[in-house]
Amino acid sequence: MLKVRVLSAVLACLAIGAVTAGVHASGHGRTLVVTMTNDQNGNEIKVYDAESHALLQTLPTHGKGGAGGNARGVKQYGGGLVAVVNNGSGDVALFRRDGDALKFEKVVQTTSAPLSVDFGNDHLYVAGATTVDSFVLHENSVGWLDGSTGLAVAGGGSPAAGETSQVGVISAEELLVTIKTDPTPGTVDVIALHQGRITGAAPTAVSAPPGSLAPFGFTTYPDGTALITLAHSDQDGLFRDGAFTSVVAAGQAASCWMTRVGKYVFVANTGSRTISRLIGTGSHVFVDAQIAAQVPTGSPADIDANSGVLGVIDHGAGQSHLSLFRYNEFGELEPAGAAITVGVANANGVAILAPRDREEN
Repeated sequence: MLKVRVLSAVLACLAIGAVTAGVHASGHGRTLVVTMTNDQNGNEIKVYDAESHALLQTLPTHGKGGAGGNARGVKQYGGGLVAVVNNGSGDVALFRRDGDALKFEKVVQTTSAPLSVDFGNDHLYVAGATTVDSFVLHENSVGWLDGSTGLAVAGGGSPAAGETSQVGVISAEELLVTIKTDPTPGTVDVIALHQGRITGAAPTAVSAPPGSLAPFGFTTYPDGTALITLAHSDQDGLFRDGAFTSVVAAGQAASCWMTRVGKYVFVANTGSRTISRLIGTGSHVFVDAQIAAQVPTGSPADIDANSGVLGVIDHGAGQSHLSLFRYNEFGELEPAGAAITVGVANANGVAILAPRDREEN
C-alpha cells in the first residue's frame, strides 16, 4: 500500500511538472530582450531569449531608422508593450506581446523625428529633434496624440540636429528631456504635465552645471530625483526640484547611458567600455563601483535591466553586440554567457521584457 502511495505521489509530481513546463514554453515564461537594427532604409527589431540567447524573431518596424546620439530608442511597458523609434520616418512603432512573441500593432506619427521614448502617467512620451509629444495610453494600447511642446535650449533657441538625447518621467507633474549642446554645458528641459498630458507650455530650460558637458542618459527614482550622466565631462549628476544639486566624477570615460534596479543605477561608459554602479540618496550621488563589469566587444551604446537580467548594446569593428549579465540583490553583475553578435553595425536601444508576472520597478 505504501509503495502504491509513493508511486502515485511521484506520478502526480511528474504530471504537475509536465503541466508547468508546458505553460512555461507556450505562455509568458521567457525573459525577452529587444533591440532595433536602426537601418536607414528598413528598420527592424530583433527579439532574443535572455536565457538561451536564441534569436526568436526579426520583425519589421514599418519605418526607417537612423537614430543617433540618443538614449532609450526602445522602451518596454509592463512586459507586454514595446515602443521603437523610426527616426527616418517620423513615427514610433508599437509591438504587443503575445505569449513569448511580439506582434506589430501600429505606428503613431510624431511632430518631429523621434529619438527617445518613455511610458508613465498612462501616457507614451516621445522626444524628437525639436519637440516632445504625449500619447494617451489606455489598457496597454497607445491612442491619440494629446499634447506637444517645442524643446528649448538654455540661453535661448531650439536644439540643433543630433542634440536631443532622452525623455523620461520624473513625476506625475513633470517630464524631463536632456539636450547636449557642446561646447556649452547643455540643458535639461522640465516639461509640465496635466493628468499625464503635455500642457503645451514652454519648457523650463535648466543649464547643466558650469564646467560640465552634455546631460545625456538618465534614470529616475520614485522620490522625484534623477541621476543624469554628463557624458562629455565624465561626470554624473543628481537633478532635483528643477536643478542640479550634486555632481561627482564618474571615474570612467564617457559615462553615457543609465538604468536603475531598486537603489542601484548602472551606467554604460562608452570610452572605458565598462559598466559602473551608482547609488543616489536624494541629496548625493555615490559611485559604488567604478567597474561593475567590462564590455570587451565594443563601446556601450544603451543599457536596460529587469527580471535579474541586464543587457547592453555595444558597437565595435563595424559590428553590434548584445551582452547580457545577471545581477543580484547587491547589484553585483555576472556575465550570462558570451556576447551575441546582432549582425548589424548600428543597433540602437535595448529593452528587457520580464515574464508578465514578474516585472520590476
